[in-house]
Amino acid sequence: MAIYQLTDTEIKRIKPTTFSKLSVDERYDLQRILRDNIGVLAPDVLVISEEFGRWEDSRRRIDLLGIDRDANIVVIELKRTEDGGHMELQAIRYAAMVSTLTFEQACEIYEDYLDSRDIDLDGREILLKHLGWDSSDENELAGEVRIVLASAEFSKELTTAVLWLNDAGVDIRCVRMKPYEHDGQRLLDVQQLVPLPEAADYVTGVRDKQQRRKAKRSRSLVRFSVTVDGQTHSNQPKRRAILRVVQALVRNGVSPLEINEAIPWRQVLFEVPPPEEHLSIGERLAQTYDYQRPKKMWFLGEEDFVQHEGTTYAIAKQWGVRTEEALKILISTFHPNNISFEVES
Repeated sequence: MAIYQLTDTEIKRIKPTTFSKLSVDERYDLQRILRDNIGVLAPDVLVISEEFGRWEDSRRRIDLLGIDRDANIVVIELKRTEDGGHMELQAIRYAAMVSTLTFEQACEIYEDYLDSRDIDLDGREILLKHLGWDSSDENELAGEVRIVLASAEFSKELTTAVLWLNDAGVDIRCVRMKPYEHDGQRLLDVQQLVPLPEAADYVTGVRDKQQRRKAKRSRSLVRFSVTVDGQTHSNQPKRRAILRVVQALVRNGVSPLEINEAIPWRQVLFEVPPPEEHLSIGERLAQTYDYQRPKKMWFLGEEDFVQHEGTTYAIAKQWGVRTEEALKILISTFHPNNISFEVES
């Protein structure tokens, strides 16, 4: 593919160049410009973080992290090299790492990102508007991860791998950014190579439809009925259902450690630090566990905490599409005779 200049007398080919020859840096130039113009690579995506690496024991960082309007997480990797390197393998690792992000975590990440850029806006409000949601009380992300690879060029090995991943159901795309220089101007030709735009409806149509259905289901107002000691609590939202079951299990003598070990993807109970002058329980939790918004992370009402062997524990609030699974695990693991639950809607 080439770009030509059309004049009155000729069609003149504009020769491509490289980012390095244009002194364009991958991170400080491309990434900086694309974060505010992400629609060039991924329409309908909101960037919620840059150089994201909030996980333990890893120095790896996602160039740009976003959320699309269907509540899918979007991992965007940028390379200015001529073949894309091994960016597809790197992006898959990143996708796995962020696949369990909750809506509350996404809000926290986005607000931290806005703060880092000194942008005085409400991240939660912007994210809700982007997703078209009126409220976040019962909404969750779709649980799917899209991958966008952007590079000056892609090797045959890389595109072959991406095509295979597409066939396997992974939403991964290659977008070529080809730089040109003409009459002192820097030009950029942006084209999606995989899947081909002409075939995109056939390649991704069914998958996108399934994702939209899943997103709609995950945002539905699911309610639970929880029965403890013969008393039934109806119309309980996800987090409240977890709260009541966990509190009852601890009263039954189940230790916080056992409960935490039963749920492998989420810490349920957090030990409350000892009293400290001028600091509330929420502030102590935030300081100890490095969370900036304790009210969104833990139940902090006076009756919400649990006691076990003289230690106070706070219960996590961030529950989403796997709430029913977590409740089933807790009931099947500890077999309480006085605790049960049902899905109401």
